[in-house]
Amino acid sequence: MAVRPVTWIGLVAALVALAGCSPDDSPDDGPTTPTTTAEPAPATVEVTEVDDILGDLDIPWGLAFLPDGQAVVTLRGAAGLVLVGPDGAATDVTGPGAHELRDLVVPAGEGGLLGVTVLGSEGSAVDLALYATTADDNRVLRGTLDGSTLGELRPILTGIEKAGNHDGGRLAVGPDGYLYVTTGDAGDPPSAQDPDSLNGKILRITADGDPAPGNPDEGSPVWSLGHRNVQGLGWAPDGRMFASEFGQNTWDELNLIEPGGNYGWPQVEGMGDGFVQPLAVWPTTDASPSGLAVTDEGVYLAGLRGERLWRVPLTEDGVGTPQALLEGERGRLRAVEPAPDGSLWVVTGNTDGRGDPRDGDDRILRVVVD
Repeated sequence: MAVRPVTWIGLVAALVALAGCSPDDSPDDGPTTPTTTAEPAPATVEVTEVDDILGDLDIPWGLAFLPDGQAVVTLRGAAGLVLVGPDGAATDVTGPGAHELRDLVVPAGEGGLLGVTVLGSEGSAVDLALYATTADDNRVLRGTLDGSTLGELRPILTGIEKAGNHDGGRLAVGPDGYLYVTTGDAGDPPSAQDPDSLNGKILRITADGDPAPGNPDEGSPVWSLGHRNVQGLGWAPDGRMFASEFGQNTWDELNLIEPGGNYGWPQVEGMGDGFVQPLAVWPTTDASPSGLAVTDEGVYLAGLRGERLWRVPLTEDGVGTPQALLEGERGRLRAVEPAPDGSLWVVTGNTDGRGDPRDGDDRILRVVVD
């Protein structure tokens, strides 16, 4: 594995030459070489609008947009799902799957009902994947949402170790059509380096939970290893895959994810020899990045402890200098997703037991940048 050289910019940014994967629209046997970004992104942007979409949410965690423009939001502690329209109209999800979630999910510490993503749709039926903490493990569930009714669930990936901290939990479907799953080390740092453990990894699987074709090790779901606690995933238009990483005491990271890449935990936090180098690092007080969104001009990271939205501009051969947005304005930020109208939806995280809730927390914000 080639080690990436890192150049510091300002306090925390690092530039590197990037190479990534640019999969097709349908599942294939592995990544192909991406093209470069067509135009350089602006070095900085300005937040021009911040509007409350919805408030009074209890520990919201994951958010995914449905084909009809609504978003489905997970509630970590309540083990429930809420549909949120562009106008802020909220509808609780009911049905057999919703009942199963309340019976199956065991919230504790950072665990509970976490990530959600859309696997596909047909008519009004939308196939969802959900990441949940149960009495025995963390697992990925699959079910069909029709309107506001969630059908029966079935597990597609089980046996991810759980803990009070470092449960990972983000789900995303890549440009190749496969499901990517982030897992934490669950308080067992050596597991991140164990290729036979599901923990401390980014996993790549089919919609039925099998290891995806073209994975680095045939028959294994592991896409990359050496992670402490990844909670954000996203892809640039040219196919580059990015992930946000919680540090322990020193450095949080933004990483370019390579198939088979080893990101160094627990031997390395931040930059270190012998492993894939991060693109950018921050002191843990400034970031603690959870969710991540990628647009055609930048990577956006939702900062919990840092209480800000970080933007890292995309360049043709790497990334530029990080810029802090919404600094201290809305408290802890848990998730960020590109919305169909070109805005960003940002989920606050002030009711998770570590924040200072304000009246109306937690919220979904609509943020526009120019």
